[in-house]
Amino acid sequence: MSALVEFAMFPTEKTQSKSTFVARVLDIVDKSGLEYQLTPMGTIIEAETVVEALDVINRAYEELQKDCGRVYSTIKIDWREGPVGRLNRKVGSVEAKLGRKLKS
Repeated sequence: MSALVEFAMFPTEKTQSKSTFVARVLDIVDKSGLEYQLTPMGTIIEAETVVEALDVINRAYEELQKDCGRVYSTIKIDWREGPVGRLNRKVGSVEAKLGRKLKS
């Protein structure tokens, strides 16, 4: 089984720039040992199960709740039977159909 979970999370109060808070979240994602991809608008995690990915997101919530009164997030989930490794294969599949590399 494989779950791709894209999420964005940040406090609604505090400063206009959210990079300090995003860095704290990404530290948790990075230390989870799961494959992930950081994008300008969110982070994609690949896990064997949805629960495994949501556990990482829960730990990120716990981190931000230490000093943030309100945390906003969006979460998209794509679960599929099959092996882990879709994070990179999905992009490769589109590039193969186009016959060229795309910006990533």
